[in-house]
Amino acid sequence: MSTLSRLARAEWEPLFSTVRDGLAARHLRAIPLTLAAVCLTAAFQYVQNQSWGYRFVQNIGCVRAEDPLWLALLRTPLSLFVPALDLPVWGALAQILVVLGIAEICLGWWRTLVIGYVATLAGTLYARVGIALGYDNFFGLPASDAAVVDTGPSAAVVGLAVYVCWRYRAYATGVLVVVLMVVEVIFKDNLAGKEHLAAIGGVLLLCAASALLRHRRGGRRGPTGSGLPPIRS
Repeated sequence: MSTLSRLARAEWEPLFSTVRDGLAARHLRAIPLTLAAVCLTAAFQYVQNQSWGYRFVQNIGCVRAEDPLWLALLRTPLSLFVPALDLPVWGALAQILVVLGIAEICLGWWRTLVIGYVATLAGTLYARVGIALGYDNFFGLPASDAAVVDTGPSAAVVGLAVYVCWRYRAYATGVLVVVLMVVEVIFKDNLAGKEHLAAIGGVLLLCAASALLRHRRGGRRGPTGSGLPPIRS
């Protein structure tokens, strides 16, 4: 076996085995949250492209930094499933199906939902901080971004990808995801790119908190001592 093959096996085998075994055992019943998210996103895409539905979707799932904070917090959960109008919807659906599906099998549906929401919320709250900092600051944003519609699953997808890579020790893949998001900001300095970094920051805090809690409990990941978590239902 070549060195590259050994490295790839060490990086992805635990994650691949978990996903394969989960699908083999439960088939589509292993990803109910993912399937619901795909259907909801497709439904929002259809409705918001209708003359009678555009305003409805805006009112329940579109967030802007200029909105009152309480209103933004109410809309944030559904904003995850509202695809951006300027991007092809198949991209959002593919992201949800692949990344959310993997996360749901590996982490369980409720952990996937919580981590995805934390990542989305981190990006949403960052927008307000970035605008307050101003565009002259590297971490800041132009005032015009306050009116930009902030929707879509991308922040949740990026956050979940990083968390799953950390949980299953696919560290090189996790680092690659972070590097790609940094490169995105360097070459396309916009609200979405910086929100992705904020989402990663929020998820890394979850990783640190989880690691600290596990250390304090003195537990070991997985029932066999392999350091890996079992499949969650």
